[in-house]
Amino acid sequence: MLESVLIANRGEIACRIIRTAKRLGMRTIAVYSEADADSLFVQMADEAHLIGPPPARESYLRIDRIIDVAKRTGAASIHPGYGFLSERAEFAEACAANGIVFVGPPASAIKAMGLKDAAKALVQQAGVPVVPGYHGSKQDPDFLRQKAYEIGYPVLIKAVAGGGGKGMRRVEKAADFDAALESAQREAQNAFGDPRVLVEKYILSPRHIEIQVFADGHGNVVHLFERDCSLQRRHQKVIEEAPAPGMTPEMRQTMGQAAVEAARAVGYVGAGTVEFIADGREGLRPDRFYFMEMNTRLQVEHPVTEAITGLDLVELQFRAASGETLPFTQEDLAIDGHAVEARLYAEDPEKEFLPSTGKLWALEFLEGEGIRIDTGVEAGADVTPYYDPMIAKVIAHGATREEALDQLAEALGRTIVAGPKTNAAFLKKLCEAEGFRAGQFDTGFIDRNLASLGVGPQPLDEVAVSFGASALISREIERLRMAELQKSDEPSSPWSMPDGFQLLGLRSVGVPLRVDGERLEAREVFSHEHPGASTVAFGSSDPWDDAQVDQEVEAPHGVYIIRNGRQTLVQPYDPFEVDLEHMDEGGSVKAPMHGKLIAVFVQPGDRVEKGQRLAIVEAMKMEHVLVAPSDAEVAEIAAEPGAQVAEGARLIVLKAEE
Repeated sequence: MLESVLIANRGEIACRIIRTAKRLGMRTIAVYSEADADSLFVQMADEAHLIGPPPARESYLRIDRIIDVAKRTGAASIHPGYGFLSERAEFAEACAANGIVFVGPPASAIKAMGLKDAAKALVQQAGVPVVPGYHGSKQDPDFLRQKAYEIGYPVLIKAVAGGGGKGMRRVEKAADFDAALESAQREAQNAFGDPRVLVEKYILSPRHIEIQVFADGHGNVVHLFERDCSLQRRHQKVIEEAPAPGMTPEMRQTMGQAAVEAARAVGYVGAGTVEFIADGREGLRPDRFYFMEMNTRLQVEHPVTEAITGLDLVELQFRAASGETLPFTQEDLAIDGHAVEARLYAEDPEKEFLPSTGKLWALEFLEGEGIRIDTGVEAGADVTPYYDPMIAKVIAHGATREEALDQLAEALGRTIVAGPKTNAAFLKKLCEAEGFRAGQFDTGFIDRNLASLGVGPQPLDEVAVSFGASALISREIERLRMAELQKSDEPSSPWSMPDGFQLLGLRSVGVPLRVDGERLEAREVFSHEHPGASTVAFGSSDPWDDAQVDQEVEAPHGVYIIRNGRQTLVQPYDPFEVDLEHMDEGGSVKAPMHGKLIAVFVQPGDRVEKGQRLAIVEAMKMEHVLVAPSDAEVAEIAAEPGAQVAEGARLIVLKAEE
């Protein structure tokens, strides 16, 4: 076994690798950016070393700095995790050139599978079916537009390099092709340093099914069954499960063998995933699946495979990298029960899943048999705008699919996150969705069911506002009591306390609030039946009912109320507060999150129509298009392309048409 390992990654996967490495008796070495100095993985590692400022290109993507730390610390190996440098052949080559074991496949295998067009040609020679489309090197926009026409809409534009939904656009009609191509190429360049794309036929009713493969350095290759990753949003996986619903033994055998042949074709070693798209219109059939790509690394969703096989894939990676032979054959492997994983993200489903950043004032997960939590953060940590906004992976394992989904829904419902908004409530509804439960889903399931899944603006939770206002009032009363006691040792007069003391009658007092950034007013209600006591009502909520909340979390700036997996921030409102920078709220297009202003498509004096594209902001490796809220004239451009902008910052000022 290797003596030590440097983890060239961060967050959840760094913590995951460290746990297994320590169990195997390995010395663990972390590298971190300035933004991650106080992170959980830095605390867990035996030693940690700073490699640069927050932007990944200046830290986690710096091969030279990572290799330098490995040499200085005497690291026997480097584990790349997933993302960042995990599929960069030059990183594997740099490790080999410096006598460091790369815990992953050979650089030649990474190169062979790293470019989707070349990979498709390679596996096609090995007899693996591929999706119809253009996979060549010619990148002229007019040529690609013509190929899309020949293939037939809808088509999928995909980055040749990389994965994770970056540089991918579905195009429904020819009129949208140019803008989609431009956006996909720009995002691919930013994410992978390679703007090239391919164009494929978009499969109707597609199921995204992948096969986990594993190979040692002695020619042995097996598959560890399949995972279904069809529940996606913006081509990024949301919930993954194993085994795939509706999978037949015949199709599992056919897909598994195809994946093994793909791995053999490139001399693969270690953990890898062969991804297929299946036409699910008539159920899963062995003659209707196609190779998409091979991920030459560990996958985010590997825990569901571990759950149904009882294997530790990270341990197997270390053993394969040490030169050991696989301790089992294909015939030794079997599926045990069903496992489902949900990706808990710092994002707001009520605002089109915009990334959400900030301090985690509270973070609690359900613990128990059948539940696994993989996370890289803890309460008190910050979710920054620099990296993927994943908070945790919540995994459930049960005897049946229904049992696993029930466990996952309960775990998500009892997850407490205060600070950044999360998709916890959305994920819970997804687990409970009738069509998904019945196995009637494909990659478009989420888009077709957004309203029922709680996506988009939701009614204000009046009960949560009442609880938050009550907590603020109690906090203020306690503050004033303490101030009064400090002024005098004499008992305080009830007349001097702002606690609703009165002799008789029923009255209410307005309480000005800021709720999730909006200015509102609740009512503090007093009753002579309970002298000195009060309750708070808001909207049509009954001030005397017995409603409950999941958690009440106090922060210096307000109170977070968690109810039914949904978060409401209630803050005191200062009536004398003036927002000088954003006084012209009605006419400003603002940055929806902290990020980089990539492009501005209008100039002062331009007339724009409602829904017209105005600008693009990039945050957490994804592009977000800003559109005109109404017909208007552009009065001012308040920020230049390339600038880092804060959430809520004015970007474009519009003037309503007269």
